[in-house]
Amino acid sequence: MSFPETSTVDALKKTWTDRRVRVKPSSKPELKRFEGRVGRVVTVNYGGRAIIDFADGAWYDLADFEMFLDVVGDDEAKGYDATANSAQTFPTRQS
Repeated sequence: MSFPETSTVDALKKTWTDRRVRVKPSSKPELKRFEGRVGRVVTVNYGGRAIIDFADGAWYDLADFEMFLDVVGDDEAKGYDATANSAQTFPTRQS
C-alpha cells in the first residue's frame, strides 16, 4: 500500500476540509446509501482518504474521494445539520 506525499495530503486538506459534499449518483454501489444526503468533509488523513460526516453518528473514510464527491452550494449545504449526531466539538448535554 502506497501513501501519498505529505505535501499532496496537505493540499487536499486545505481544499476539502469543512466542505459540504454530496455523493455523485451511481458512483459506487457501496456509496448508494449516501445518495441525496449532504455531508461534511472533516479532514483528509495521511492515507489520502477523506473523513466524511453524514450527520448520522458515524464518520466514513473514502478513498479516491475526488471522483465520487461533488461540492454542494450554499443553498444545498443547509441540508446538513451538524447537531444531528454526537460528533461535535462541544455536544449539547444529554438529559
